[in-house]
Amino acid sequence: MTGPPVDRQVSYSPAYTLVPTYECFNRCTYCNFRVDPGQGEWLPLTEAAAILKALQSTPVREILILSGEVSPESRQRSAWHQHLWDLADLALELGFWPHTNAGPLSGPEMAQLREVNVSLGLMVEQTSPRLEQTVHRHAPSKGIALRLQQLEQAGELRIPFTTGMLLGIGETAAERLATLEAIGQCHRRWGHIQEVILQPHSPGANQADPLPAFALEELPALVALARQVLPPEIALQVPPNLVNQPEILLACLEAGARDLGGLSPRDEVNPAYPQPDPQALANLLAHHQWFLVPRWPVYPQHLDWLPAPLGRRLDRNPAKIISNLI
Repeated sequence: MTGPPVDRQVSYSPAYTLVPTYECFNRCTYCNFRVDPGQGEWLPLTEAAAILKALQSTPVREILILSGEVSPESRQRSAWHQHLWDLADLALELGFWPHTNAGPLSGPEMAQLREVNVSLGLMVEQTSPRLEQTVHRHAPSKGIALRLQQLEQAGELRIPFTTGMLLGIGETAAERLATLEAIGQCHRRWGHIQEVILQPHSPGANQADPLPAFALEELPALVALARQVLPPEIALQVPPNLVNQPEILLACLEAGARDLGGLSPRDEVNPAYPQPDPQALANLLAHHQWFLVPRWPVYPQHLDWLPAPLGRRLDRNPAKIISNLI
C-alpha cells in the first residue's frame, strides 16, 4: 500500500503551546502577546504537568514553549532560562517533543536548551534597519545584527532551527528579498534551517500601532520568490489561521509552500485568529489533491544532530515516528 505522492504532501505538527510568561521587555508596536515585566505570572510546573498529562491521550506530540523575553540584564534572566529548561524537560519526561522559541539567547543558554529540545526557533522578521526606528524602536532584541547572529549561533551549535519573516510591518519588496537572501546564506553555511515561516501581519485588539493587515493576495508570489531564493531542503510554511482564504492558501501550495506549522488549539501570538480543525483542513486540501500529513518538530534529516542523551530519550526511527502519528 502506497501513501500520497510526496510532491502533493503538506505537513503540519500536532502541537500544543505552553507560555512560560507573557512578560516581555520588548515593546513591538504590533504585538498582541506581551504584558509589561512584573505584570504577569510565570506558568507553574505543576500546572504545566497537569496540562501535559491531559494531552497524553491526544494526537499532540510537539510542545511549543513560546515565551516573552526577559532582558539579559535582568536579575530574573537566570531563573527564566532555568524555567524554560524545566518545562522542556518535563515535556520530554511525559512523552512529548519540545520546541522552544524564547527570543535571542546567549551561546551557553542555547547550548543548554539544546539538551532538552529537539529544535529551537527565532523569527528574523525583517532585516531592514529602517524598522529599528519604527515598529521595533522600543524592542532592543529586534536588532538585525542580533537576530542574524542567532541564526549563525544555532548553526554553529548544530541545532535544527525554525525562522521566518513577518510580512506587512513596513518593509519594502526589496527588503523582503534581502531577508530571504540572508536566511539562505546562513543555511548554506550550516544546513540547519528546517523551515521558514511566511507570516502575514494580522491586526489584533491589543497592539499599539494599528498597522493594516498584510494583503494576502500578495502572498503566493512571495512564496514563489522564497522558493526560488531559498535552498530546496528548507520547507516553506504558511499559517492557515492567518491565510484564511482557501483560494489563497491553495495558491500558496501551488507556489511552493509545503508546511502549515503547529496546529495548536490557540495561536498565542495571534489569539484573534482561531486555528482550523485539522480534519476540516485535510478535507479541504484533499478536495484539491493535496494531502495533509503529520510531522514532528525535528525533521528526519536532522535526527542525527540531536545530542546522544536527548536521542536516548526519544524514539528516533523516522518511519516509526510517522506511523505512530497517522
